[in-house]
Amino acid sequence: MTLSKTEAGLRMLKDRHSGLSPRQRAALILFDGQRSLEEVLAATSPGGVTRDDLERLVALGLVAEPPPGEPPFPDSGLGALERERYHQAYGIATQLTAELGGKWGNLNLAVEAAASLEELEALAPRIRTAVGPLKFARLDAVLKPR
Repeated sequence: MTLSKTEAGLRMLKDRHSGLSPRQRAALILFDGQRSLEEVLAATSPGGVTRDDLERLVALGLVAEPPPGEPPFPDSGLGALERERYHQAYGIATQLTAELGGKWGNLNLAVEAAASLEELEALAPRIRTAVGPLKFARLDAVLKPR
């Protein structure tokens, strides 16, 4: 069973003060109508997302199985590869910046607000400075595919 964001889920992503944890926001982004709950859990569990986090998204009505014959939310016009790169980069960037705290707290908020690959690329130099080149290498590999 594949799950996708509902209209409520899309609104929740736009609201930066929604009450969702950074991990839940990262997971919510990955529900695109092509991934199952298990696939999203596998992709996000290294960042600390649990089954309870995902089940909360379902219980809140933020993700659901799309009705038959209806395209999943959202289709922003991005190509499938670019959309996948964005999801991967967003997940890595939120994971890296969530651990920072202190003077870098605003960077985590900026990453969470990034709604496109271009916005993440613009934040990349600040992320690299904050986490160092070794940790940043994972994100760099997704932002600049070879």
